[in-house]
Amino acid sequence: MVATQSKFRKYYPWIVVGLLWVVALLNYMDRQMLSTMRPSMQIDIAELQSATNFGYLMGIFLWIYGLMSPVAGIIADKFDRKWIIVSSLFVWSGVTYAMGYADTFQELYWLRAIMGVSEALYIPAGLSLIADFHEDKTRSLAIGIHMTGLYMGQALGGFGATIAATYSWHTTFHTFGLIGIGYSVVLIFFLREKKDAAAAANFNSINPEDKTSVLKGLGVLFTNISFWVILFYFAIPSLPGWATKNWLPTLFAQNLNIDMATAGPLSTITIAASSFLGVIFGGILSDRWVQKNIRGRVYTSAIGLGLTIPSLLLIGFGDSLFNVVGAAFCFGFGYGMFDANNMPILCQFVSAKYRATAYGLMNMTGVFAGAFITDLLGKSTDAGNLGKSFAMLAGIVVVALLVQLYFLRPKVNNFVNA
Repeated sequence: MVATQSKFRKYYPWIVVGLLWVVALLNYMDRQMLSTMRPSMQIDIAELQSATNFGYLMGIFLWIYGLMSPVAGIIADKFDRKWIIVSSLFVWSGVTYAMGYADTFQELYWLRAIMGVSEALYIPAGLSLIADFHEDKTRSLAIGIHMTGLYMGQALGGFGATIAATYSWHTTFHTFGLIGIGYSVVLIFFLREKKDAAAAANFNSINPEDKTSVLKGLGVLFTNISFWVILFYFAIPSLPGWATKNWLPTLFAQNLNIDMATAGPLSTITIAASSFLGVIFGGILSDRWVQKNIRGRVYTSAIGLGLTIPSLLLIGFGDSLFNVVGAAFCFGFGYGMFDANNMPILCQFVSAKYRATAYGLMNMTGVFAGAFITDLLGKSTDAGNLGKSFAMLAGIVVVALLVQLYFLRPKVNNFVNA
């Protein structure tokens, strides 16, 4: 019996990754489905025939999600992350289910706003929980595997239109909403908080002398120069990251002279598959490299960013299937290496008490960068300069890469002070 319990404790950190992988998939799939089901939905909700109105519907989620991310991080550092994750999944799945009953644009609008709040609560709590369960030898790989759930959810969300065409958009929302609600019940029984992290939180809550205030936590982060550097190098690559999510299908269609029905799946599957491989490779490389060199995670992330630079140039100016798809694959692979190491690098500079808050702030800057670049590339598309704008993004990634390599000099694998 003791041996069985010991074996369970040994493998439970990976069980956590598996449990949260499904949550990550649902997180991205539920938010992504709407973008593909507009043709079906606009038959019943006339306001969706306007691209402007549809943009408002997509935009409200992005802005609310971004604004809520720091708050979500603070909450995750203060309360039991298991129940934050369970509650977050239950609420956004309930919203997904309710969207199947929406009859008006206003109902959809406010449901998307609520979804932005509930989904924002997940990422800081989920990533910090995984980071606590996995230390130096497996942290990047664990984070990377979790990130593949996000990519898979994004790819599967693209099939929402297919399901809606076969059944109805109402049924699609209802089905995946119920799946999420059911899975939140599963998590109640199988997901748990890390005991030592929970004990530390309880100690802070009952000992006034050691109680960590929100202002103190923010003060610790904002007086940490390394955190500002991390914030910068996370936000800048988010520009091409969101650009590929929102505008790569359009660029594929333009550069390759193919219709959107072909360009959409070609671009999203290429990015999702290559990012999947990138986070796994980047996670393994980083976990091994950091055992020999304290800057191993920084160097792994830098290699990933470096791969995105020529990729953006080829994506922007390529005009053959081989060049454009090859460049997109290289970009996704490099971005995956970068993605797998953001939280592990953060762990080298920020203690466990503030990591969720820190990642929430990072998430906010990344999302706001995405909102900015999405709008800018829309105007660039109207002006006929989308490819040129993609290529120009390579220049600012160079700046982020140089800042990262020069300023990020960790001294430990797992920062524990303050």
